[in-house]
Amino acid sequence: MKITTMTGGTRQRRRAALGLLLACSALVSSPVSPAMAQTRSPFPPQNGSLPSVANATSPTSNTASNTALRGSTSAQTTTNTAEDQNQDDPNVATGTTPGRNQTANQEPPYEEDLNQPREEPLDRGAEPVETQEQPREPGDPTGIRMGSFLLRPSINQSIDTETRRSSGTKIRRDYLSTTIRGTLTSDWSRHSLTVTGEGTLERNLGSSSQGEQPEANINADLRLDLSNDTVAHITGGYRFSREDDYDPNALGGASTQPGVHEFTGGASVQRDFGKIRGTAALDLSRAAYTDAKLSDGTIVSSKDRNRTGIDGRLRLGYELSPALVPYVEVATGHTFYDLRRDNSGYARSSQSYAARTGVEFDLGEKLRGEIGTGYEIVDYEDDRLKSVGAVTFNGTATWSPQRGTNVDLGLRTTVQDSTTPGQSGWVEYQATAALTHEMRDNLIARLTGSSTLRDFPSGGPSDETVWIGGAGLTWAINRYLDLTGDVEYEHAGGGGTNDKIVRAGVGLTLKR
Repeated sequence: MKITTMTGGTRQRRRAALGLLLACSALVSSPVSPAMAQTRSPFPPQNGSLPSVANATSPTSNTASNTALRGSTSAQTTTNTAEDQNQDDPNVATGTTPGRNQTANQEPPYEEDLNQPREEPLDRGAEPVETQEQPREPGDPTGIRMGSFLLRPSINQSIDTETRRSSGTKIRRDYLSTTIRGTLTSDWSRHSLTVTGEGTLERNLGSSSQGEQPEANINADLRLDLSNDTVAHITGGYRFSREDDYDPNALGGASTQPGVHEFTGGASVQRDFGKIRGTAALDLSRAAYTDAKLSDGTIVSSKDRNRTGIDGRLRLGYELSPALVPYVEVATGHTFYDLRRDNSGYARSSQSYAARTGVEFDLGEKLRGEIGTGYEIVDYEDDRLKSVGAVTFNGTATWSPQRGTNVDLGLRTTVQDSTTPGQSGWVEYQATAALTHEMRDNLIARLTGSSTLRDFPSGGPSDETVWIGGAGLTWAINRYLDLTGDVEYEHAGGGGTNDKIVRAGVGLTLKR
């Protein structure tokens, strides 16, 4: 009879196979713990955060069932381990694989502790969970998280110089300019709120404050997703500026022109009826003027210019394709002056009517916007003031001819009220353009330009034209600090006006 001696290697392979069979049997027969069931779900919680990887992959979950299992088998495991101390299998001494005598003398189900660590995981499918990435923040590191909002503030401090030539005189001033900007956006699953603000404060390097142009502007837009086909917007805003010296309503000989406080608010609802798109909107506005100051120190009140306006409009569009939506629009409005008659005795409250047609276009990232033309007329309450009517052009467009280059274009037509006795108002056409080009990853060049034509009715002042052109560079020193440089040229001519202004400045922008 031939006797075969069992070597240590053969005994080790048999023990490993038997251990694998026992582990699979135990895993199939035991229930899945609540913690493991949660990690296997393909859907994350409603708040968007993933379960903790540490808790999901820990070999000992400290559940009540595992604790009881370890308590009932600890004594027997210790005895069997001691009996196999003389075997040539090193894994028995370490306790990583059950001993031969332990499994041979037991009846199913085998009472082994599956919670003990092993050299190799039995479940290969659990390995990717260990390398699963946690949720990452957006690529842009700037911004301050405020609950469900993200605030992106910046502050620019620059030193500037301005040279003004008007009527044969030359005035130069050097000043410090501080500009604060910010954007607050919501991070909601439904609806959205966007608030943008900007304010500029100028301080002359000297005792005189003549020529300082403080500005402030803040706007808010609340979008309400009422349904899949209905979207509503509630808007509000405030703006402060000071009238230019060459403005037709500017006060001659004033060292400080009146400041204008403008308040705006509105609501609109847009609904799609298949291929038909309808929009209804209501807008409110309020303009309040501060006093002007003459060169001799005299204060001149401008309260007779304070007014409130209300406007309503209806638009109906038809979707020829997702890229082209032609539309027709009608609008009407009324302007109420606080004082029935101004300082010259004219009743300037008015009623306006407008109609226009145009097309909305959206060709993707390359080109989108809208353009339209129509006619508007304004009738004044005072019979001595003639109605002002004109063909209007309005539109906006954003064009990106290549990656890193953006062009913004705009057209706007408005009717402005006059303060000159016997003059009702004028039509103002404005065209704007802005070009930004990314020369390098951290260097952006800017070009801006605008042209404004003031068309006065016959019998009034001659037409005026205002040209503005500018250029600038922004160098990103790092993600939080920019170096900026700007130069601008402004020319106003016609109607007895010939003003030329050159501005230049350099500054630093700190952003977060």
